[in-house]
Amino acid sequence: MIVKPEMRLFILFSITAALFGVSGACAQQIPESEQPGKTVVLFDGKTLNGWKPVDPADSHFWTVADSFLTGGDGVSNVPKNTYLQTTKEYEDFEFRCLFRLSGDHATGFINSGIQYRSSVVDNDIVGYQADIGDGHWGDIYDEHRRALLVAGDLSTLQHIIYKGGWNSYIVRVRGNHHELYINGVKTCDYIEEDPTIPKKGVIAFQLHGGGAAKIQLRDVTITAF
Repeated sequence: MIVKPEMRLFILFSITAALFGVSGACAQQIPESEQPGKTVVLFDGKTLNGWKPVDPADSHFWTVADSFLTGGDGVSNVPKNTYLQTTKEYEDFEFRCLFRLSGDHATGFINSGIQYRSSVVDNDIVGYQADIGDGHWGDIYDEHRRALLVAGDLSTLQHIIYKGGWNSYIVRVRGNHHELYINGVKTCDYIEEDPTIPKKGVIAFQLHGGGAAKIQLRDVTITAF
């Protein structure tokens, strides 16, 4: 059969349109936050959109004001650990934020942390935590599972951390490789050797119980690998 030139152009156009249509549909199925190399803002500085308390009864601990996400008030005692989680799950990524931990140490334990690859079980959270606070800066802790995995190396960090002021945190995780950085200094480099530990989960901020603590966060972003 002889195909006329105009018919060839029509067939070529149809095939191209179909291919681009399929490609576009596939791209749309990948959430923006999971597109490799795409940096997404997780906290808009105005609302808690994309976030929720792990225990709904703890919602009063988490507020937004002056572009900060705040847990606790630094005055009232926090009776138990409380967490604010993302509504989405993440696998391989680089997470960044600025944080400020404050509170009266005379009231008890002043501590916080960034949960990642974590899961919610019975209004509580299980999973990795990038620790924040005296005695625990830069630790990788396994919340409600295996406890401390590796202590943070403070040999350099101790000279530049601003206690009670703003500091930066980077959590980088790819496959079984975990890295933590505070103020650009690596505190932990950990290889997970247990293949049964989930490689995907929510991110959450912790406000530790047992003292009058306050954790504030801003410039919260995530970049998928």
